[in-house]
Amino acid sequence: MKTSRFLGQRRPEINIAPLVDMVFLLLIFFMVTTTFSKETGVEVAKPKAKTSTALHKENILIAVTDKGTIHIHNKQVDLKGLNAIVRRIIRDQPNSSVVIIADKNARVALVVDVMDECKLAGAKKISLSAVRED
Repeated sequence: MKTSRFLGQRRPEINIAPLVDMVFLLLIFFMVTTTFSKETGVEVAKPKAKTSTALHKENILIAVTDKGTIHIHNKQVDLKGLNAIVRRIIRDQPNSSVVIIADKNARVALVVDVMDECKLAGAKKISLSAVRED
């Protein structure tokens, strides 16, 4: 009968606790340093404009679809609900500007109503989103 060379001794083990700690530290690092952008939750076909410019600060994004629906933060809302949401965001972040992402086939009257509700909610700067035409 052969004897094991580990007889009477503990088998060597690999301790993975430091590896798990390092993975959690990396996860926390990436979660803290990542910037999250809020989207509207729907795809719209933006109109083209030769004079469009990029905005670089925190914005409130509102989508108006060609079917006549209004979306903000992945939720469909009506005009009254939009007013309440924009009012709350403006209260928390007074320097926020509103960007309306309207489909090129959306009703102009609805886009104007959205702009009006945003203005009534306290938004100081309201912009329309477009794709730069080259």
